[in-house]
Amino acid sequence: MKAIICKAYGSPENLQFREVDTPQPKPNEVLVRVHNAAVNAGDWHIIRAEPFMVRFMAGLFKPKYPILGSAIAGTVEAAGSDVSEFKVGDKVYGDLSDAGFGAFAEYVSTPAAALAAMPESLSFAEAAALPVAATTAHMALKHEAKLQAGEHVLINGASGGVGSFSVQIAKALGAEVTAVCSSRKIEMVKALGADHVIDYTKEDFTESGQQYDVIHAANGYHPLAHYKRALTPTGRYIMTGGANKQLFEAMIRGPWLSEKNGRQLRMALNTANRDDLLLLNALADEGKLKPAIDRHFPLEETPQAIRYLEEGKAEGKVIVDIVGGA
Repeated sequence: MKAIICKAYGSPENLQFREVDTPQPKPNEVLVRVHNAAVNAGDWHIIRAEPFMVRFMAGLFKPKYPILGSAIAGTVEAAGSDVSEFKVGDKVYGDLSDAGFGAFAEYVSTPAAALAAMPESLSFAEAAALPVAATTAHMALKHEAKLQAGEHVLINGASGGVGSFSVQIAKALGAEVTAVCSSRKIEMVKALGADHVIDYTKEDFTESGQQYDVIHAANGYHPLAHYKRALTPTGRYIMTGGANKQLFEAMIRGPWLSEKNGRQLRMALNTANRDDLLLLNALADEGKLKPAIDRHFPLEETPQAIRYLEEGKAEGKVIVDIVGGA
């Protein structure tokens, strides 16, 4: 099979497009013919080994997992002897980030527990966009912030992969949504359902005096103290992405700046979760969740796809086409 191989840390251009052996499923695994994979920020963080702590998960001196990529959609090619929930031909999608990765290839063998049946309303490309990005947004708003209907949420980085889902999930939860993005992405964010849009090139929302019940920083770039003053007295700030400096600040200073019965500030990390995928299935099939896809790249151009995302050019998700395009 054809695959993108990561043999050393560095830039996306170091990735190699090669022919490798097709994996064989273990008893608890499913062999998936990958139709589409999605690029996520975690991919370039691993390739560059940034921040350094990535190495403790992905390999201290060189990548532990030669084939990267965590979000897939495809069809079941074969199932291990212990697998009962899937059969050959089933359309599936999933998050492989806790299962050894492997999305940037024609086939991947992964534990059945990492997969879920695809939403009936979505294409393979759209389904591949959900794992990691949409589950991160759902985790941040539903599980961490415990967003309630009628609350006012601000989403910083609303036009990116996670942020574009956060806007839609917040609306599905009944919240009033203010989205923060650049000038050229305003119309895209409005189309996702945002009630209000702030152009960060013209206005700093942390200086406006407006306060929010929840702030989801899908791309956090302000100091924590600035976010804190933009929260209501019982507001919750959840950071899921941003520059290394801000990520470390949220991790280390967040608990210290939080108040016992008041404002809460913290970083949250998504974990692969089939239950969340099934909840997203329902939202997608109800028409409340539609992936915003920016660009498609063929498998051999995965390095360019990762570079495109890393440079902040994407409006929504970046998709790798592996079988028959989108």
